Amino acid sequence: MHPVDALRRTAFLLEREQAATPRVKAFRTAATVLAALPEAELAQRLAAGTLTELKGVGPRTAEVAARAADGEVPAYLAELEARRDGAGPLAALDGAGAELLSRLRGDLHAHSDWSDGGSPPEEMAVTAVELGHEYLALTDHSGGLRVAGGLSPQRLERQLDLLAALGPSLAPFRLLSGIEVDITPEGGLDCPDELLERLDVVVASVHSGLGGRTSAEAMTDRMLGALEHDRVRVLGHCTGRVVAAGADGSRRPSQRPEAPFDAAAVFARCAERGVAVEVNSRPERLDPPMRLLRQALEAGCLLSIDTDAHAPGQLDWRGLGAARAAEAGAPAERVVTTWPVERLLGWLRDAG
Repeated sequence: MHPVDALRRTAFLLEREQAATPRVKAFRTAATVLAALPEAELAQRLAAGTLTELKGVGPRTAEVAARAADGEVPAYLAELEARRDGAGPLAALDGAGAELLSRLRGDLHAHSDWSDGGSPPEEMAVTAVELGHEYLALTDHSGGLRVAGGLSPQRLERQLDLLAALGPSLAPFRLLSGIEVDITPEGGLDCPDELLERLDVVVASVHSGLGGRTSAEAMTDRMLGALEHDRVRVLGHCTGRVVAAGADGSRRPSQRPEAPFDAAAVFARCAERGVAVEVNSRPERLDPPMRLLRQALEAGCLLSIDTDAHAPGQLDWRGLGAARAAEAGAPAERVVTTWPVERLLGWLRDAG
């Protein structure tokens, strides 16, 4: 394994198990530093043991790189690999969950360092390719969510240019443009219509007034208002709940109750307009709860199993969503992320 690949793999596995952000960043930073070196200089520094003279490379990351260069599996990487499919929420799937996971083709909700993610779009896309995805939608936050570094219209336009430039080099993989647009208190969308029209994927989510701070009636009106917009194709993490603390060093609350809303009304409107209800795979969210997931299916809703990944390793969380969707009895045909990309794009472009 090339030293850079060993560092990237270590970071991926740390992200997958929700390791603290500084630990992950150390390996991603070291990988970036070594990747920028000419191969001759890298080989010279490995032989001389001077990797730690480089800014961004510490003793532990240098050790992983050196062991990989010697043809060994670094001990730390071997430890992470050994527990990759161990006990806990990321354990290997079987039965219906494994079958549904095997049919997933892509992910419609992921973030990069253009908002509150930890890696650039290129790294997210390359990791998705390595995982066997056929497509990935980059859906950074809209500008109103300032705590997440949301995209202003000007920054979103620049990101669209970047994605257009990246696309050809990734073919046949498709890197889809998108946004996780905030649903405003008035039921509007926090992004100009002319920009929403240019995007492949629009995920609409509520990020404020959660945890019971907004009445069920007001929250229902807010969500129904957003669902009237033709470009909305996915309703993101509908209850906004947080069921467990992440270990990523963020300021996320350790727990947040569901936001109350009239699920019958909202899911009926989703079904009428062909909007998919997201099955959010983040371990600290697992949203919607099982009773609401079953209710969405009974209402005739489409589903979208997504990771809401904020780092490359989190793109491997789809199994959590697949397990829950299978438990709820979701047919694969009703899950839009099992669809081939051309069928998916046709649905995304179809007004609700």
